[in-house]
Amino acid sequence: MKEEKFKVINFIRELITYLDKYLENFPRKDMEIKSQLRNSSYKMLELAYKANIKNVDNVEYINDIIVQVKVVDFLLNLCYDKQIINLKRYTKFGEKLDDILKYSIGWQKSILSKSKEERLKNNY
Repeated sequence: MKEEKFKVINFIRELITYLDKYLENFPRKDMEIKSQLRNSSYKMLELAYKANIKNVDNVEYINDIIVQVKVVDFLLNLCYDKQIINLKRYTKFGEKLDDILKYSIGWQKSILSKSKEERLKNNY
């Protein structure tokens, strides 16, 4: 897998790879959950690429990434509750989601502080 310069994108790509690897043997009755997990993780990746483009409202995209992380977390919790995944995998998924969340929030704070500095400079 090609390594990206951007950490959030790397973490999301790792999550997608891990999801594909460990969610192969999903029960038929719960295929909708698997589909939602896949779709949400791909949506996260798409949003990260969009947020990385200059001259766009990055904060909105980052907020959407955070929402997708929460959705994936809920779906994985549901999988754990239904005993589709074991504790070890649930914990591993959780670590990957935590990394994505931490870096996304840090990225968001960085953008907000830069825009605040620019507004202060423009006022003086």
